[in-house]
Amino acid sequence: MNVDLGIWQKLSRLMAAMIFAAAALAVVVWYIPLFQQNERMRKEIQSLQGQIRREELASRELENDIRALRSDPKAIERMAREKLGYAKTGETVIYFQPPNTNNAVMAPRESSIK
Repeated sequence: MNVDLGIWQKLSRLMAAMIFAAAALAVVVWYIPLFQQNERMRKEIQSLQGQIRREELASRELENDIRALRSDPKAIERMAREKLGYAKTGETVIYFQPPNTNNAVMAPRESSIK
């Protein structure tokens, strides 16, 4: 026996579709902050990995400097000249200072009142 429910069957299907759509929308809205947090953390990881690479490079350079200072007398001499300002007999050491930008002198302005 086939009973035609007419509009009620169509409304039931529409209601089921709307409930499914609302549930899907609720899941999406629920997970959007997690997706955003995941993206922020991924960017932070990339930033920290870049910082790790820079620090590893600096560490290798310092290790090379230490190795050179332990084994190479010329490296010790060069370091003493650069850092301590030492010079050989007869040499002149010249120091360059960066310009002082904090106390810039401004030209006086002309008064517009005459």
